[in-house]
Amino acid sequence: MAQPYNRIYNFSAGPSTLPVPVLEQARDEMLNFGGTGMGVMEMSHRSKAYEQIIKSAEADLRTLLSIPDNYKVLFLQGGASMQFSMVPMAFLRGGTADYVVTGAWGKKAVEAGNLEGNANVLWDGKSGAYSDIVELESLRFSQRAKYVHFTTNETIQGVEYHQDPSVSVPLVCDMSSDICSRPVDILKYDLIYAGAQKNMGPAGLTLVIVKDEFLDKVPDGMHPMFDYRLQAENESMYNTPPTFGIYICGLVTKYLLNTGGLEGALKRNREKAQVIYDAIDNSNGFFKPHAVQRARSLMNVTFTLPDEEKTKEFIKLTESKGLDGLKGHRSVGGCRASIYNAFPIEGCEVLAETMREFAAR
Repeated sequence: MAQPYNRIYNFSAGPSTLPVPVLEQARDEMLNFGGTGMGVMEMSHRSKAYEQIIKSAEADLRTLLSIPDNYKVLFLQGGASMQFSMVPMAFLRGGTADYVVTGAWGKKAVEAGNLEGNANVLWDGKSGAYSDIVELESLRFSQRAKYVHFTTNETIQGVEYHQDPSVSVPLVCDMSSDICSRPVDILKYDLIYAGAQKNMGPAGLTLVIVKDEFLDKVPDGMHPMFDYRLQAENESMYNTPPTFGIYICGLVTKYLLNTGGLEGALKRNREKAQVIYDAIDNSNGFFKPHAVQRARSLMNVTFTLPDEEKTKEFIKLTESKGLDGLKGHRSVGGCRASIYNAFPIEGCEVLAETMREFAAR
């Protein structure tokens, strides 16, 4: 089935596909938003029109994610990578925090954490090539640990947590690549952060959800742009926020609310991923999944072929069929199909058929 506007199937790991109705609305409002005579990218973030945009985006996110009143919602910049540093700058400060490393992004978080204190690696999946996860409830946390940090979905290795952990220490989570893809029990977390460019909007916007009690632990004397409390007191507008990204995030959130919420998103994501995993599992070993069964990501399906030459041939074939971005990350090779919320199931079906065709050769 042809996509509207001659669009290809974009399997990119991010920035990624956005819902077509959202893009159409943004197009229609590009030159004149709501009768203001100007577009969102042009208007003052202090204007009444923009104040309504950011407040609406926050209110809808609170509804979509069931965020309680005792949590702050912050729209920040710098991507999730800046949060690798902001979190330990605010909460570690020479102490010890436990880190669970399930892939490349968890490893980067540790590297940043060690610049501020002891980022103790409690569990590392390196020996298993980051093909599995560990249940946090099974771990023994460090005495006086300031927090435990983990990543719900590793985009490079394609492993994902499908349940929210229950732990006895403050829980900090990088939810960049699967936020808004399933229901989440916010009460189990003290701080969640996520880059927007997978499921929520364009690159340049970072969402932070932080519990008031945890926020109170931020010390005085922080650098202003890295001070969660200052950002919260200024309602994400200590400086000019990523205005257009917040606007698009608001449109995406409304779209999700109108298409079954997070339960609807989870149902669609399971169906999409199953189409590709079935093609892998029924290939008699020609395609091999990277992640073990229980840790298979619904967002990033990673797999390998028998050798590098066949991988190149397969990528070339997929590109000829309008399937883009399937080459695996340079650090692991193989293939990666990133199928975030807005990715259509038809693209998964075309990929699966192409996989069966190629294997049959």
